[in-house]
Amino acid sequence: MDTIALILSIIGCINWGLVGIFKFDLVAWLFGGQAAAFSRIIYTLVALAGIWCISLLFRRGREKINCD
Repeated sequence: MDTIALILSIIGCINWGLVGIFKFDLVAWLFGGQAAAFSRIIYTLVALAGIWCISLLFRRGREKINCD
């Protein structure tokens, strides 16, 4: 789950970078505009992934590192 959340967060970061630098929304361009149902699903999944990634901040110190 963590890997999927990170991948979706990276997709969101790339999309926001494109919007900020070039005023180009890749997700909207690929899936039929910002109001298209599939685009909204992607935006929602990216948002949920970002929220999930918040938990990584709190779990990072608790995991034991096995150096076998």
